[in-house]
Amino acid sequence: MNNAPPREGDSVESAASAGLTGRLMLGIVASGIVVLVVALLAAGGAPKPLPGGLAGASMPVSWAVPVLRLIADAAAVACGGAVLAAVLLLKADDGGKLGKQGLRAAQDAAVAAGVWAVASIGGLIATASVILGVPLAHLSSHAELAGSLDQVRALAVAVALTAVLAVVLSGCRTVATARVALVLTAAALVGPLLTGHGAIERTNAWSVLATGSLVVHVFAAVAWIGGLGALVRYTRDHAAIDTFSRLALVCAVTIGATGLLTAEIHLGGREDGWGLLTQWVTTGYGALVFAKAVAFAVLVAIGWWHRRATLPALADRPALFYRLAAVELLVMAGTVGLAVALSRTP
Repeated sequence: MNNAPPREGDSVESAASAGLTGRLMLGIVASGIVVLVVALLAAGGAPKPLPGGLAGASMPVSWAVPVLRLIADAAAVACGGAVLAAVLLLKADDGGKLGKQGLRAAQDAAVAAGVWAVASIGGLIATASVILGVPLAHLSSHAELAGSLDQVRALAVAVALTAVLAVVLSGCRTVATARVALVLTAAALVGPLLTGHGAIERTNAWSVLATGSLVVHVFAAVAWIGGLGALVRYTRDHAAIDTFSRLALVCAVTIGATGLLTAEIHLGGREDGWGLLTQWVTTGYGALVFAKAVAFAVLVAIGWWHRRATLPALADRPALFYRLAAVELLVMAGTVGLAVALSRTP
């Protein structure tokens, strides 16, 4: 009998093999929600009570719009990360069939896609109520008008695509099907992005540039955040970690460049000088951009430390990598909360 005490790596393997712990998952959710609420209140994007005597969407419905958006975004990140892992990070069996962890990732992604669809339905209803300024109970009588809203149409398309995505993933058994699911995930992400800040003036070249930059920004963020979560949850394979490390570097560079470009356009740099330098301390939107830039810098620093310290020591001390990855995920959740707050701040 081997009575030798277990090594640190062994304990991490057994503890982490079940995926993210419940405590970490709760921390990730709490981080996103707390940052979202604080950012909206601090930057002036929080819903405001209606003047006395006026009818409209209630405060709970108004707050439901950003909260449901956060839930939908978190589910999209989880879905995209799991599908990406099945396609790129996890080993497949002969004939292109998903391995054990790949199948697990596909099923988790199907659940996440379902949550994404449900949250998008709720967001669609709440958004229509807020934009039209009618109580939720009276929304059915304004259904035709609600259906003409660009935001509602975009969310309806997202709901349809995520529902199809959930069905495809529930039966996903091969890498080829996972690739189809990855394309569907990308398509579902695009719709709501086309009705945000960057798409107000569709004939304006700067708006087109900002919208395109935002789409690339979101794709890179989903790959980075979702990929890291999937890496921690599904695999301890060193080759997969090396692959993700290279992908994360590309995502970080892409996020930095597109984030800088998009923020500068929205802050008026194309017309009023360097908006990033003059408005990120004088406007609520600019303050959130600055906060997001700080969070991004923290994530870059964590990534640098991964490359310098945790990856070289991965074989002997894997706990270092996974502990730092947990901190990284918490910070990432906060940046998602900031991103949602940005989308709701004038």
